[in-house]
Amino acid sequence: MAVNAFNVMTQKLTPQVRGVFPIAPTPFHPDGRVDLESLDRMADFYLSCGVTGVTVLGQMGEAPKLDASESLDIARRWIARMPVPVVVGVTAPGFAAMRALTLEVMDAGAAGVMIAPPNTLRTDDQITGYYAQAVQSIGESVPFVLQDYPLTFSVQITPRVIQTIVQAHPSCVMLKHEDWPGLEKISALRRFELEGTMRHISILCGNGGLFLDFECERGADGAMTGYAFPDMLVEVVRHCALGERDKAHELFDVHLPLLRYEQQPGVGLAVRKYVMMRRGILTSDAQRKPASGLSLAARTEVDYLLSRLARRDDRAAV
Repeated sequence: MAVNAFNVMTQKLTPQVRGVFPIAPTPFHPDGRVDLESLDRMADFYLSCGVTGVTVLGQMGEAPKLDASESLDIARRWIARMPVPVVVGVTAPGFAAMRALTLEVMDAGAAGVMIAPPNTLRTDDQITGYYAQAVQSIGESVPFVLQDYPLTFSVQITPRVIQTIVQAHPSCVMLKHEDWPGLEKISALRRFELEGTMRHISILCGNGGLFLDFECERGADGAMTGYAFPDMLVEVVRHCALGERDKAHELFDVHLPLLRYEQQPGVGLAVRKYVMMRRGILTSDAQRKPASGLSLAARTEVDYLLSRLARRDDRAAV
């Protein structure tokens, strides 16, 4: 169930967050300029879907391809337009850049920031030490999301390490869970809470929603991901919250072929932007270079998947 996910007085994330936070792609014109009209249209679309919040400048937001001023301008535009919480990805090679962007977006009204571990971390002590330094850099009053995505970042964060970080830093209010397989990790973390050895945090799941149906059953609070049909994710999370298991799985299963196709490494963003263009949300499916677009064969396959999906879900009749 999507509920108000932030403290109304402070506009900050809390550990009670539930619902769906789409990871917003950054729209570009074919010449590489940021497409502000599509950004605004995407914001309105997300609100019409009933999302709880939105996350910007994430992996699928092509954040590394933006310069510092573009990143700040995009974050500010999202914050100004959205009446729901906006989480901003602030992952950077060094803490100076992370701190600078964090201070700017929090001052602009962001609800919190998301921090992913650098791929140089190998030991548990290195991981906990990194997040201790990150908190020291951005300030203990800034709520942050711990992004756990070993498939991309090559950093294995065990449940015990997450427990240690959560207990050491009250500002860690959410886990973006993207481990795969990761269902047992969710169960382990919720078990720590029941045992009283870890305080409660929100768990929102990524990986394009590929395992969302069972992740919610294991104790996840929703999704923070970028599938091209966030309206479907909202409905699945709502069905799960209401205990409507069959409805959740039936809707999820209808979308699974397209969702699976979108999860292909290397072309997932291209698929997502293409479908969002087909849905009338983006003017162009362009990515900023370096990028790899969809071949004619891939576009034909996506069109076929959309046509099949449209037989069961009218939203795919684009």
